[in-house]
Amino acid sequence: MRDVILHAFNWPLVKVADNAAAIAANGFGAVLLPPPLYSDQNGLDWWQRYQPKDYRIIRSFLGGKEQLKRAIQALHDVDVRVYADVVFNHMANEKGQRDDPFNFPGEAELRRYRAERPSFERDRLYGDLDVGLFSPWDFNPDGDIHNWNDPHESQEHQLSGLPDLDLSDWVVGQQRACLSALNGIGFDGYRIDAIKHLPFDHISRVFQTPDMAGRLVFGEALTCNDHEENIFLWPLLDRTAISFYDFPLHETLRRVFSPGGTMRELIDPAACGQALPWHRGVTFSITHDIPCNDGFRWQMLDPQDEFLANVYIFSRDGGIPLVFSDHNESAERYGCDRDRWRDSWQRDDTVRMLSFHNAVHGMPQRPLFENDGFIVFARGDRGIVAINKTEEWRHPRIWTCGLRHGHYRCMMHGWEMQVEGESFEFSIPPRQAQLWLHQ
Repeated sequence: MRDVILHAFNWPLVKVADNAAAIAANGFGAVLLPPPLYSDQNGLDWWQRYQPKDYRIIRSFLGGKEQLKRAIQALHDVDVRVYADVVFNHMANEKGQRDDPFNFPGEAELRRYRAERPSFERDRLYGDLDVGLFSPWDFNPDGDIHNWNDPHESQEHQLSGLPDLDLSDWVVGQQRACLSALNGIGFDGYRIDAIKHLPFDHISRVFQTPDMAGRLVFGEALTCNDHEENIFLWPLLDRTAISFYDFPLHETLRRVFSPGGTMRELIDPAACGQALPWHRGVTFSITHDIPCNDGFRWQMLDPQDEFLANVYIFSRDGGIPLVFSDHNESAERYGCDRDRWRDSWQRDDTVRMLSFHNAVHGMPQRPLFENDGFIVFARGDRGIVAINKTEEWRHPRIWTCGLRHGHYRCMMHGWEMQVEGESFEFSIPPRQAQLWLHQ
């Protein structure tokens, strides 16, 4: 089964539907859609989608309920699964915009619902739009988070002014009703935004329910070092059955591709806690938060290192690779980002990596050659992966035991190679990678 996820970051829903066939043809197994719940429909900025106003309505700048249903159906028609990005930690920060910023959707919106009833009924997901959803007593009363490494403060205080929902039966009930309704229109799984800011009981009561059986649920616990992972990520991994963004592997990749890093760390990082277990990780070289937020940009890899990291992520045995594809959202502030991830889902190198990944998916991985500057490993008996981070040509000699003899083709570059006898030698260019597949 194809598993690679396309993160259609901030994509209009019409674009998703129109490109469904091409997404499937490129080898993707799933698409992560932007948060679909009601947010400012005039909000151009991507972060508006992460500030919900009402769970009961599907409507945003990217489209409404009918556009969402069309996108889901178009993807299902080509056997591509669909995941929703859900924001349940907080609601929209509307302080200074209205007098009742802890009533959602607020009296003004309720009046609008009544005045434009046919339109809002078309976008209604569930529930009674004549009454409010949340009131001030549904929120934690404390101010913003100041100590980001304090679990209590991180879970009970506000995330930069965003009203923080309290763990109550009413809140849990509404979130479960919302997920049930989203299931009903066809979602196959969910990404949990800001999961490290949700108490464990909240996660358990909302996401570990019979309604979630058979669906992929994965959380974003954004961490950048072992200390943060020990506080926020590993406890959730131990206490839940859901998957998570593999920030430990991303930290390992940053260390490996630093000037003093060694490629030997990539032989089996999960064995020493430097990557999530193979069946619990969503792997990546970049997520939307890293380039789009000032505080995380230091985690970005050099562009060529990011390419090499992507080759590794796609070719290793473990995790579900995620491809981030944007529309230059971060380039509005950082010119150096322009076109770096724009439509990366259909870029030639991405499609070639996808092809190799799908060909060897499920085959065991074993090392063939290791060095501080480059590694070579096998996928089953018909795939060979070579990654060279150095500025020099490398010429490893590989024993053929366990590999099929015969003709191999590099899926990245189209080169040809013959493997026979007891060993063979091949060349890896500087700062490059090869994905050899037996033909």
